[in-house]
Amino acid sequence: MADKDELPSGDQVAQVLGYIPQIGAYFRREAAEVPEALAVLFAEHRLTARHGGVLAQLAPSPPMSVTELAGRIGVSLSTASELVGDLSRAGVVARREDPDNRRRTLVSISDDWREVVQGVVAERSAPLIAALGDLSPRDLEGFARGLAAWAREVRPR
Repeated sequence: MADKDELPSGDQVAQVLGYIPQIGAYFRREAAEVPEALAVLFAEHRLTARHGGVLAQLAPSPPMSVTELAGRIGVSLSTASELVGDLSRAGVVARREDPDNRRRTLVSISDDWREVVQGVVAERSAPLIAALGDLSPRDLEGFARGLAAWAREVRPR
């Protein structure tokens, strides 16, 4: 790719942009393949893709604080708290006091939804995990930096 101080060439931009419709189609198709019970839950509680992003962070992780979650998904603490509140009211996440620090609240997928959510997250992430396994450490680092930069640019302001 281009040097940091150099703009990418038109060919490089065209190549990268060519992948976007394929990835978009994958995510649209996958959205239609969500288990019915989870789709109904999202519809009934007016949950959005942002809520799904929270679940994607919680599914493979041990319980985490709302502050840690906010950092992972790149939103303010108040936004993360609002998203967690919505998911908690829907029954898909559980909040509990941190036994080591009573001022902290830990969040995790609720027992009732853990298997379903972890299954969806594992299925959706499988192609990406496979692709990452094919990258050298240097390429993986560049890929991660590129995705982070893109995420910053598309984040609602």
